[in-house]
Amino acid sequence: MNMYEVQDSTHEAIDKAFDLQKDAVEQRRLTFGLAERISALQKLRQAIISNEDAIAGAIEQDFGKPKAEVVLTEILPVLEEIKDASRNLRSWMKPKWVAPTLVYIGTSARVRPEPRGVCLIIAPWNYPLLLALGPLISCLAAGNSAILKPSEMTPATSALMKDILSKSFPPDLVSVFEGGVKTSQALLDKPFDHIFFTGSPKVGKIVMEAASKNLATVTLELGGKSPTIVGPNANIEDAAKWIAFGKFSNAGQTCVAPDHVFVHQTTRDQFVHALRERIINAYGKGANSKHLARIVNEQHSARLVGMIQDATSKGATLTLDGEFNDGKLGPTLIEAVTPEMAIDQEEIFGPVLPIMTFNELDEVIARINARPKPLSLYIFERNQERVEQIIAATSSGNVGVNLTTVQFSHTGIPFGGVNDSGIGSAHGYHGFRAFSHERSILKNRYSFLPWVFPPYTDRVRWMLDKALRLLG
Repeated sequence: MNMYEVQDSTHEAIDKAFDLQKDAVEQRRLTFGLAERISALQKLRQAIISNEDAIAGAIEQDFGKPKAEVVLTEILPVLEEIKDASRNLRSWMKPKWVAPTLVYIGTSARVRPEPRGVCLIIAPWNYPLLLALGPLISCLAAGNSAILKPSEMTPATSALMKDILSKSFPPDLVSVFEGGVKTSQALLDKPFDHIFFTGSPKVGKIVMEAASKNLATVTLELGGKSPTIVGPNANIEDAAKWIAFGKFSNAGQTCVAPDHVFVHQTTRDQFVHALRERIINAYGKGANSKHLARIVNEQHSARLVGMIQDATSKGATLTLDGEFNDGKLGPTLIEAVTPEMAIDQEEIFGPVLPIMTFNELDEVIARINARPKPLSLYIFERNQERVEQIIAATSSGNVGVNLTTVQFSHTGIPFGGVNDSGIGSAHGYHGFRAFSHERSILKNRYSFLPWVFPPYTDRVRWMLDKALRLLG
């Protein structure tokens, strides 16, 4: 057993936890109201604050992320999510009244958000706290219970989360199961009411297939090759700062990181110079920066090194060499990338950034549209007409204009992919909706519809003809 393996949980323990939560569903519908949900969220908030150092230490142990980056990219977004949900939950939970249409005059309609029931959250390794607890916050806010499966590739963080959550919540509300593929398979065999999965499109399809057997609803946060366009009127210094931050935070192991950059030919030299300077200022040269996380394990390191070797053997050139060393790969810039290279075909998910030049915007749009729809699209450009042209001509889960990655943690806007990059939305109210069933309720007060019930007399046909004229 290597350091990234955890003993898979037994089927019996999973069965017991699932049955315990399933048995509590009906009672929870009556007793887990606004006050109880906010109390649960505040327990989670206090647990995170109390364990800040332990969380940072566990994530550093798992893959060397600096504490400041843990606070910035994992702890603060979770606390913001809790604050937003606690502040707005009362209004989110209220039934929404719907005005009647002409045909339904005399009725009243409302939409009532209700818990889905027992939910499964399968979290990835790259942001082991954020991508586990973010969905859990939405799940609890919507009144559900959850079984959480953290990644076996970050064992220290997974063990700590299990300890924190088991001390904060009863098992009929939140349970955590560590383990690998067998644990995931055992969990996916259970008839959950909703499954929230974050990971690769390949595994997302497996999750969706498993969910279909029980007709469970799903939220899939996947990934893909998120393109970045640096237009001819971009602020080059700002673009360099944002792209360096978005690409090399977490050593590039971020689903919304810029995967590759298209820069206009007229600003290529200026951009590459500014980006190199920004990288060296933030991280230094090479792999030994204390501000840079390491690659999560040897398998992913070998994959990234193989990508670079494949590209350079086929004619690509390193504009900045990351100098792989002892599990770390420094920021790497690579140019002259061509379609037959693996680095142009696969999601990179590491600190390697291909830079490609363009002359006409249409050629970039065509290349983006030839690929599966990306999770994120980034545009650096001060000409707003050109920005709107790109947005209108492409499709992606989300767009960042003159920034990168931070759209993920904005609680006021939906976050999610489209097709290969994901299904459904998360965060804030949109996360609450993902974990809620929107139950419609239509109540008769003095509906006129019985006037046109059978038998279909001349009078009924006359009334229907009048209705057609009014609506036609």
